[in-house]
Amino acid sequence: MRLLIVRHGPAESRDPRRWSNDDLRPLSRDGRRETRDAAAGIAALERQVGTILTSPATRARATAEILRNTLGVRSKLIDWPELAPGAPAAPLLERLAEDGTRRATVLLVGHEPQLGELVGLAIAGDAVSVTRLGRAGTAAVEFPKAIRAGGGTLAWRLDRKALTRVGRRL
Repeated sequence: MRLLIVRHGPAESRDPRRWSNDDLRPLSRDGRRETRDAAAGIAALERQVGTILTSPATRARATAEILRNTLGVRSKLIDWPELAPGAPAAPLLERLAEDGTRRATVLLVGHEPQLGELVGLAIAGDAVSVTRLGRAGTAAVEFPKAIRAGGGTLAWRLDRKALTRVGRRL
């Protein structure tokens, strides 16, 4: 299995008066455009995404929808509470392993610090952040055998600006 691990795009600034529940905070107007630009780069690098799993937070779901449209994924987005803000990385990796899914590529959309910890757990066996994904940043991790802690290899990691450059070249 190949995992594409994507942090949500640039969101509106935190403002408890506008969003008493931070999970409802949306992408900003510029964030939607920047996420579309980054998605074009992801599409240039990864052509066979079968499933998109997303945090239920508004900004993550909006990012996932942009990715779904840009990548031409036909299946519906799937909310996973294990991708919610503040969730630990280990239960997420455990659910991926238990899911039994052997799809070629699964795309996850979530939040930091969980996603950086997920990369660390996947490639080093410890849920310590070995990378920090900026907004709309992406890491690709391959599991040649079973999905397990330490069983993955980092294929690539690009920030939003680099993804945008990749998308514009093609």
